Amino acid sequence: MNIINVLDKGYVRLVNHMGSDLTVVNSARVSYAKESKELNDKDVKLIKFLAREGHTSPFRHVIAQYEVYAPLMVARQWWKYVIGSSHQEGTGDSFDAWNESSRRYITEEPTFYIPSSKEWRSKPKNSKQGSGEIVTLEIGDKYTRDLMAYVDEGIAKYESALEDGICPEQARLFLPAYGMYVRWYWTASLQSVCHFLNQRLEHDAQKEIQDYAKAILELSKPLYPNAIDELMKNI
Repeated sequence: MNIINVLDKGYVRLVNHMGSDLTVVNSARVSYAKESKELNDKDVKLIKFLAREGHTSPFRHVIAQYEVYAPLMVARQWWKYVIGSSHQEGTGDSFDAWNESSRRYITEEPTFYIPSSKEWRSKPKNSKQGSGEIVTLEIGDKYTRDLMAYVDEGIAKYESALEDGICPEQARLFLPAYGMYVRWYWTASLQSVCHFLNQRLEHDAQKEIQDYAKAILELSKPLYPNAIDELMKNI
């Protein structure tokens, strides 16, 4: 399995990957001109030690590449990890890369995230961010219908602008932004992936990005079982 569906129309796809738990071990042991051919118990202990003591550079020799299709509100939260990855204390350059589709160049039919009437959440009682309990079905149904109407109006104005010869980079202003799906490639070191997972799997992270983080974990864990376990304990 290399693709997992998320939300109503989104997905995460594992495109490519380099390295394994053994890569972490051998990257650490090169200082002593040593190399393991197969992962053994001593190697697993070394991975535990590296993660526990914050010796993270060996984990940056392992790379994964994902294709993500998600609402813009998720993409912009995610993008912070690319910006911040090379400024984390002790990480140096974490080899993160991000390439995203642009409506300056493409005019494919816009797709939007529309929560169902059972998915609208209330404002939390004791926090300025996040969300609380699911609202009543009556309120949820109202806002699903309102959002669908709002999106339809934006798409109609967008298509009308294109038909009148307005350039795509300006016509896109009519599209409701935060719920619009965008597609991107994210290439990141294992350290960066685990930093993202540790923060976005937390209970107080926005639910939609939690769902994407769960997909990233499900796709990645079989590739690097020991390294991911230890990094997620210690980051």
